[in-house]
Amino acid sequence: MKDYKEVAQSWLDGDFDAETKAQILELKENDPAGFEDAFYRNLEFGTGGLRGIMGVGTNRMNKYTVGMATQGLANYLKANVPGEKSVCVSFDSRNNSQAFAKITADVLSANGIHVYLYTELHPVPLLSYAVRSKKATAGVMLTASHNPKEYNGYKVFWSDGAQVISPVDKDIVAEVAKITEPSQVLFSAPDGKEGGIEMMGSEMDGLYMKDIMTLMLSPEARAKHNNFKIVYTPLHGTGVRVVPNCLGFMGFKNIIHVPAQDIPDGNFPTTISPNPEEHAALEMALAVADKEGADLVMATDPDADRIGIAVRDNEGKMVLFNGNQTAAMLTYYILTRRQELGTLDSSKYVVKTIVTTELIAQIAAKFGIKCYNVLTGFKFIGDIVRKNEGTGEFLCGGEESYGFNIGEFVRDKDAPITCCMIAECAAWAADQGMSLYQLLEKIYKEFGYRKEGLTSLVRKGKTGAEEIQQIMADMRATPPTELAGSKVVKVIDYNKPEETGLPKSNVLQFFSEVGDVVTVRPSGTEPKIKFYFGAAGADADAKIAQLKAQFVN
Repeated sequence: MKDYKEVAQSWLDGDFDAETKAQILELKENDPAGFEDAFYRNLEFGTGGLRGIMGVGTNRMNKYTVGMATQGLANYLKANVPGEKSVCVSFDSRNNSQAFAKITADVLSANGIHVYLYTELHPVPLLSYAVRSKKATAGVMLTASHNPKEYNGYKVFWSDGAQVISPVDKDIVAEVAKITEPSQVLFSAPDGKEGGIEMMGSEMDGLYMKDIMTLMLSPEARAKHNNFKIVYTPLHGTGVRVVPNCLGFMGFKNIIHVPAQDIPDGNFPTTISPNPEEHAALEMALAVADKEGADLVMATDPDADRIGIAVRDNEGKMVLFNGNQTAAMLTYYILTRRQELGTLDSSKYVVKTIVTTELIAQIAAKFGIKCYNVLTGFKFIGDIVRKNEGTGEFLCGGEESYGFNIGEFVRDKDAPITCCMIAECAAWAADQGMSLYQLLEKIYKEFGYRKEGLTSLVRKGKTGAEEIQQIMADMRATPPTELAGSKVVKVIDYNKPEETGLPKSNVLQFFSEVGDVVTVRPSGTEPKIKFYFGAAGADADAKIAQLKAQFVN
């Protein structure tokens, strides 16, 4: 393996642009640690694609590493997909996302693959929608979701509009790994035989909104409460046009903006972190809601696939729902309305991830429909939808990390569709004389109160990785016999696919007699191990604290 200094020198000696070489020399002279980190390895293209800090070097997101990843993808497509091939490409508001999208499009076209490229920033769900509408072979989204501003990323989607899964993901990874030098990348077609780049404007948006309308369930409530005050913020991201347009198309007339956050900006100047899971990200929107007397706040992350909301409690104070609460509320609403409309039968189903609230499974059982449990990651929800095409209808599905989707038009987390359904749910609840907060209270009263929590232990470096492995080994050897004083009655080891029926995954899950659950899962992308806690009963809040003390010390 080459020393990082040798690798850096090969860039200085190679066919790289002058700006890149100047930045390498600047790093070398003024930031030795940063210089080493930029070149000591290649930025890894994993099953979720690329994600990393932007800058020069083999371990950074830049035009050369993006080009190399795209060449690997192109090689996979050429070797494995017969006939004409096409790829849809979109990008978010992050710094360099549009430039990286253009490079992606150029390399694909240079390899004889036709490209559909959005002319302006569009959310992840609109990429998924375009892949399906255009019957494309694949899709690429340039985004790093809610990561800090220094990051960017590259996600690959397959022909069904979902993120790639095994074996395709691993085979693409293998092809990308073969591209070790930018000289192996076709940045332009050597023989003039380009695949061509076809630009997509807002035409997809109109088709998408019409399809969303077919998923809505309460037109009378929407019409009656169309002046319902909704504060929306895109957090400087791609939802800026799409979400207000969709809400307007649904008939909602009082969408209140947070002007400073309507500006797409990869530096996210008004937020500490553009993550709708965090209270700090919603602070400006909450202030606007109090000023305007709004009862609902919705915030989407930069690539508009996840959503956080806030509603008024019984004392009039704005409180945030977590991802579990929003997913459970929407599942209840959709199944309730479907039943009332006579469009609910045993062919319909919902999906949740194994770390998402068990309340969703309880709600599905009450309505007599199947609830699939899948591994963490929305791509596994998309896989269930693909497998059930023609035999069942996907109604909705979600995960605790604030991702949700409704219907089969998009095969990933979809914040615009979710925003529309939340707004309609609020109108429907108002028609029943309830707020969204009171609707959630009603659900708890019917199914029992549940509370969820998440704690992560960060363990960096080689010794940290070994410690995480040891934690998992110890739990497998000596699993807990009780959870918060209740006997453990079931243990699921997802390392045993023959028992779970799911792909092998290094996850353990413990269930107690009274319905509490703990899931232990090492992160696949960060040096941490995650503990997901779920507690049932009136004392659930206290039990979450007990479980955290039991597992994380």
